[in-house]
Amino acid sequence: MGLSLYGVKDRLEAGVDEAGRGCLAGPVTAAAVIPGQLGRSWMEDGLDDSKALSATVRQHLRSRIEAEAAAWAVGWATVEEIERLNILKATHLAMHRAIDALRVRPEFLLIDGNRFQAHAIPHTCEIKGDGRFLSIAAASVLAKTHRDERMVALAEEFPQFDWKTNKGYPTKTHRQAIAKWGVTPLHRRTFRGAQGRLFEA
Repeated sequence: MGLSLYGVKDRLEAGVDEAGRGCLAGPVTAAAVIPGQLGRSWMEDGLDDSKALSATVRQHLRSRIEAEAAAWAVGWATVEEIERLNILKATHLAMHRAIDALRVRPEFLLIDGNRFQAHAIPHTCEIKGDGRFLSIAAASVLAKTHRDERMVALAEEFPQFDWKTNKGYPTKTHRQAIAKWGVTPLHRRTFRGAQGRLFEA
């Protein structure tokens, strides 16, 4: 079916999406993107829901989006905030931080998913919006690539857990590493699969 360029024509919209909600370790990340006039050409480079793209294509698109978007920003919620608030509220917090960091204030927000904590800017929730709207697809690419980059950096501190490869998701090898080594301060200990003794280097 392909991506739609906007929700409502001539309305200044920002797409918002997250990455890392289902992980056992690391922060949750959100991005907000106002595409601008060059957004249409991103589709010619294969822009889609980030989960449908290779890492190479995501990195290429990230470079284009960050260079050409009318505005973009990334927001984070820490492991401590995830544990204190719960993952849904922490995800909304990261989304609000991304929206508030935009250098251009949008008139409307297109939020990927079915729930959102209301912002001062009006919004609509779009189920599977990252595969339907250009702005949300662009946000999904930024959220995914920025979070992956963070997890690769954190992997240097805790190489036993292979975050460079699994990015904190509950893969078999990640779960086996937790069983063997315990959990780090960067694990979400309220998540099933991320409980255990504290890792000691």
